[in-house]
Amino acid sequence: MSAPLVVGYTATDAGSDALALGIRLARSLDAALHLVMVLPAEGTRNAAVAPERAYEDLLRGQARDWLAEAVTRVPDGLTRSGHVRFAESFAEGLIAAGEEFGARLIVVGAAGGGLFGRHRLGSVAGELLHSSTVPVALAPAGIARQDEQAVTRVTAALGTRPGADALLDEAVALAGDAGAGLRLVSLVPFDVPPGLDTGMIRLVGDAHAQDVLAAARELLPDGVRVENEQAPGDSVEDAVAHLDWMPGEVVLVGSSRLAQPRRLFLGSTAAKMLHVLPVPMIVVPRTRAEAGVR
Repeated sequence: MSAPLVVGYTATDAGSDALALGIRLARSLDAALHLVMVLPAEGTRNAAVAPERAYEDLLRGQARDWLAEAVTRVPDGLTRSGHVRFAESFAEGLIAAGEEFGARLIVVGAAGGGLFGRHRLGSVAGELLHSSTVPVALAPAGIARQDEQAVTRVTAALGTRPGADALLDEAVALAGDAGAGLRLVSLVPFDVPPGLDTGMIRLVGDAHAQDVLAAARELLPDGVRVENEQAPGDSVEDAVAHLDWMPGEVVLVGSSRLAQPRRLFLGSTAAKMLHVLPVPMIVVPRTRAEAGVR
């Protein structure tokens, strides 16, 4: 069985989306699910609210009721459990839970008000993407209303920055464990020195794509298909918008080269992608050298 997944759950649409993505990933990876609700720690609540034991019990009881209902939505055959945690922030509580359970991923939903099928970062996701030591999976709004049962393809968005091999390793491991196809998307046109002519960019991109494809084929288990593709377009947003996306697909990106080792920091390229992506995004902390996507 794969390392477990932590789902940041709330009794909201975003919580339902996070749960749906968590179920999809858990089913594909043969992983247990830990549903975690984080409540304000003592001293962080509004001073007008008395920190009485009765109030604490009421909060904890309501959270447990919500968790119990959410657990019933997890299909039979998947190992799952619910947990209430107290922390200064929701993100801090999720990171602590992720480290406690040795989680492979922390899964969260989009902020309220986002367009259907698109990402919108709220305060929790934003804090996670700047501080988590565990990879973070972002569910687009409305994924709970989709019918996909498993991960069908993993796309890795790779540039030429040092450390892209770490991101490739993560993508290969995810595709291999899920038995899903792997697509390698080259971001070389957005990762080369300014002023390079179009022909040279094409040559650099082709060489990079072939090198990465060869490395992936060596790492992937037999039977797992891999393909490469150069993202077309004049900008990152344009390129991502013109790519074809399969139902059940997820995309992996690396954290910024400016991030501290083993922590996330969503860089400019990944942030631009997020605005137009119609599929879940998984952001991976750099584990050695620097990240593959800025």
